[in-house]
Amino acid sequence: MAVALILTACAADREHILKVYNWSDYIDEALVEEFEEWYEEQTGDFVKIVYQTFDINETMLSKIEKGHEDYDVVCPSDYIIERMVRDDLVIPIEMDFGETPNYIEGSLSPYITSCLKSLVTGDKDASDYAVGYMWGTTGFIYNTKYVDPEDLRTWDVLRNPKYAGKIFVKDAARDVYSQVIQYLKKDEIAAGTVTREELLAIPSKENVDLVENYLMQIKGQVAGYEADFGKDQMTQGRGWISLNWSGDACWARDEAAAVGVELDYVIPDEGATVWFDGWVIPKYAKNVKAASYFINFMCKPENAIRNSEEIGYVSACGTPEILEHFRDDEYDPIDLTYFFGEGADSIRIDPVLYPDKAVIESCALEHDWGEDSQMLIEMWSRVKGNEASAMTYIIISALFVALIAGVVASKSKKNSRGKRRR
Repeated sequence: MAVALILTACAADREHILKVYNWSDYIDEALVEEFEEWYEEQTGDFVKIVYQTFDINETMLSKIEKGHEDYDVVCPSDYIIERMVRDDLVIPIEMDFGETPNYIEGSLSPYITSCLKSLVTGDKDASDYAVGYMWGTTGFIYNTKYVDPEDLRTWDVLRNPKYAGKIFVKDAARDVYSQVIQYLKKDEIAAGTVTREELLAIPSKENVDLVENYLMQIKGQVAGYEADFGKDQMTQGRGWISLNWSGDACWARDEAAAVGVELDYVIPDEGATVWFDGWVIPKYAKNVKAASYFINFMCKPENAIRNSEEIGYVSACGTPEILEHFRDDEYDPIDLTYFFGEGADSIRIDPVLYPDKAVIESCALEHDWGEDSQMLIEMWSRVKGNEASAMTYIIISALFVALIAGVVASKSKKNSRGKRRR
């Protein structure tokens, strides 16, 4: 209602409205109001932000692609950025900020820029159309009391009978497929007959069938396919292994420690995926100037740190201030030159947030499959089927009781960190 009132009152004054469309719980909300003040200080113009959220990439994409919604700034994931750039759904980001510093060019990690440039977008350079926001990896959250770390060196731990009924898998077809195919093709990758990038960028029915066959084999092992409750099951000790994202791992590890459960995160030796989300300006935007300034504002090092601290994910910015903020003598030194540049070859930092260079070298980006994505959707539907496991019913019942008891309402806002992506 508030959004409708603002839009109605200002319909004739769209140049002073900035419509932002972002993931749920994916920003330090105080920065929204602070941007309005900062923008007026920098430009002399006033702007009011209309801030809306989405839960899956495809919802956002449909509103722009089919509905021609006039959002000024949106935050899609890597493979959706690839599609939006290729299909002319976004415009280049304006980099002329007058006397205001260009925080985008001064802050963005060279690694994230290289990821953007590697997107398959025809003759376009995606780094001209998108600015990285948050990034991370895909791996396993695990309970150190019950799981042998050696077993987690392979994605095939999903088939290990020791962990039957204690495994949770993200309800995210692309993320699951991308890890499993790297395991199934590990010998070919090692022999150099195929690369990780080729496996994830070039779809084939043969590979989809291979992954489906494997997932059918582990179906009895899996306690549930989950969109967001898996990390909660891990913190409560009900799950021992969860195929998940690094941001969720940080949240789960911290929450579990508070109740005496020790969790950790690992990326198997066969490799994994790196993902990132980024800001883009859709082609139907009405306030391109304010949109560019908003993206620039989010790249200020202090704002990047605040967003990371608030939501639990890692900023795509790689400035000395950010590196210094996250240093932690608790950890062994690792090589972060790929992200922070020269001089970052021996940094004590949480490797869940920033993996060592050697780990990153065994990772690859996911890509948009275009019309071939239907193969993935149909495969995932067959794998999940219509039958819920007994554990699934137990979990649903437990969550329902918790809702009735008001537990959800009493949790801090921090507990919503990690809701993102697919």
